[in-house]
Amino acid sequence: MNRLERLLRPRSIAVVGGGAFGTNVVKQSLRMGFTGDIWPVHPSKSEVEGVRAYRTVAELPGAPDATFIGVNRNLTIEIVEQLGERGAGGAICFAAGFLETGDYDADGARLQQQLVAAAGDMPIIGPNCYGLINYADGALLWPDQHGGARLAPGMRGVGIITQSSNIACNITMQKRGLPIAFLMTAGNQAQTGLSEMALGLIEDERVSALGLHIEGFDSVAGFEHFAARARELKKPVVAMKVGRSEHARAATISHTASLAGSDAASEAFLKRLGIARVHTIPSLLEALKLLHAVGPIAGRRLSSMSCSGGEASVMADSAEGRGVHFPKLTEAHRAEVKETLGPLVAVANPLDYHTFIWNNEQAMTSTFTAMVSGGFDLNMLVLDFPRGDRCSDADWWPTVNAFDAALMSNAAKGAIVSSMGENLPEEHSAELLKRGIVPIHGIAEAFDAAEAAAFIGEAWARPATSAVFGLHGELAEGKGDKAPPPLTPPHKWEGDDRAQLDEAEAKALLAKAGLPVPGGRRATDIEEAVAAAKAIGFPVALKALGIAHKSEQAALKLNLTDEMAVRAAADTLSGLGNGLYVERMVAGGVAELIVGITRDPIFGPVMTIGSGGVLVELLKDSATLLLPASRGEIEAALRGLKLFPLLDGYRGRLKADIEAAVEAILGIADFAVANAAAIEELDINPLIACAEGQGAWIADALLVQPCLLPVYGEKVARRVG
Repeated sequence: MNRLERLLRPRSIAVVGGGAFGTNVVKQSLRMGFTGDIWPVHPSKSEVEGVRAYRTVAELPGAPDATFIGVNRNLTIEIVEQLGERGAGGAICFAAGFLETGDYDADGARLQQQLVAAAGDMPIIGPNCYGLINYADGALLWPDQHGGARLAPGMRGVGIITQSSNIACNITMQKRGLPIAFLMTAGNQAQTGLSEMALGLIEDERVSALGLHIEGFDSVAGFEHFAARARELKKPVVAMKVGRSEHARAATISHTASLAGSDAASEAFLKRLGIARVHTIPSLLEALKLLHAVGPIAGRRLSSMSCSGGEASVMADSAEGRGVHFPKLTEAHRAEVKETLGPLVAVANPLDYHTFIWNNEQAMTSTFTAMVSGGFDLNMLVLDFPRGDRCSDADWWPTVNAFDAALMSNAAKGAIVSSMGENLPEEHSAELLKRGIVPIHGIAEAFDAAEAAAFIGEAWARPATSAVFGLHGELAEGKGDKAPPPLTPPHKWEGDDRAQLDEAEAKALLAKAGLPVPGGRRATDIEEAVAAAKAIGFPVALKALGIAHKSEQAALKLNLTDEMAVRAAADTLSGLGNGLYVERMVAGGVAELIVGITRDPIFGPVMTIGSGGVLVELLKDSATLLLPASRGEIEAALRGLKLFPLLDGYRGRLKADIEAAVEAILGIADFAVANAAAIEELDINPLIACAEGQGAWIADALLVQPCLLPVYGEKVARRVG
């Protein structure tokens, strides 16, 4: 049995706390028709909302399956300990004032540790959270009003977990027709993390899909486990992960003491797990509705129909830059649709079928059936209903019936999309869901939902990844085939007074690992530079060592073809850094890439691949991967770059050695994995991809390693570059 089974699906509920919050828990459970036992606990009251109350936890007639604790933070710890001793199934800890108080309250962290210790093996949710609503059984451990409805017997609904109690309250008030089976708040995740809650919900057969509002990940391994189980059960998961801005990441710490991690790493992690990501609450709800009604979709091909050219144009424009699209109709398909419409109708996708056939159900059925027969992954009908208090919508239902018939005859998936959310009443949404049609409120939300469903469909079509990560990037398994020699561990450098190493040493480490580094030599003066150039062979590049961004400080000279050029360049660069570096000039470059490694506090080593060179910040063309990364993931990341057409021989240009570039990036990834504990940052810019057969070469490298300096006795970053 799942550890959270009794808490999530209780047959008995205890409520500790006699204020408005505790009273509301009793009231809402009664109102929802909970058929199990309700046991209020209050030191002086004999009853709460007409239900007999008990003075202490010890007096309860049995060990409650679930308990809502609505008392202050100090007393919460005592109650949790008493419940654990009674063998209770779990508890919601409502009180705030724990780890989320941060520096404002020194007691917060200590009290949270005491709370977890008091719970022992008994699961607790929170602290600093509202709790949960089980709409499937009518069990509410919820201290406030809510706007949801109990599921009818035999019905399914979505599960939603959020780290914000107020967002949870707002979600219950939605009028979008989304059936909700469970709603949970995670709070501080002091003991029970979001991933364990998610696992508990997806195991319930009444849960069709799962939505997550994530501020911080509780456990990388936990998320991997639950995501794999969700895929096994065919329960799609969509997440709204906040933290794209610095302000949002700071807010997560102040709210629930969560560690947000970098947004790029979070994006890569969710993608690897097959969890779709959206960025707004409405899009989260609409994506869940689509997944609940029709599940993931097999591809990204959409159709759209509306009786207005304006709406058709809006749909077409809204698809621009999206991961889903409206494919052009084939001539045969276009002719089939054309045959059902008048001569003045221009047939296209999106389709404006005009008002000639409005309210003619038979004619609309013929047109819709012909259009939907194109084998699209999702068919959309744009339809805004008139307001019911002033108008009649009787003429709108023949359109719905025609669309319904068209979908059924083609065994197709479809959604009715209102351009404005308020123009699709809740009761109409419920009726559409009964018919198997997805009611979607808003055009932007419709595309967000379609992208999410298509992403999950594609993720499920691929073999599941086998890489497993532990917290803070500690690798459990899944290392690459290569095993480069590890760097000297940081603690070996204690007492070393070097604060910054140079590019020569950085490249020596990379070359030792078998990575493609052009031949190079250190030089201390002009004569040594000339000698090195002769030994390496012209042309060469000459660089001033110890300078991170050499092009910005004119600290490098390229394509030096003879001794005189080297002398002149060395004379110019002498004194800029801490020495000179002579390197074989990489010839035949087709494109420049950047390959960066950073150490994320949650996910460990993370790799960014993108357009490199001096315009890297300006172009902002990159993809992020978690490590270890497979060859397929690296190839897909490269092909997804705006730069890729240049690598692939754009407009007759030379084609790059893509295989060598992939091999080099894979080697860099393996190097980073093998030395994860000794790398804070690795920045290779550029990795020059030469013409086919000429390889890909690391032209510059910046390496930052953690070390302990004895003067301060603290961790600092040592730069190598």
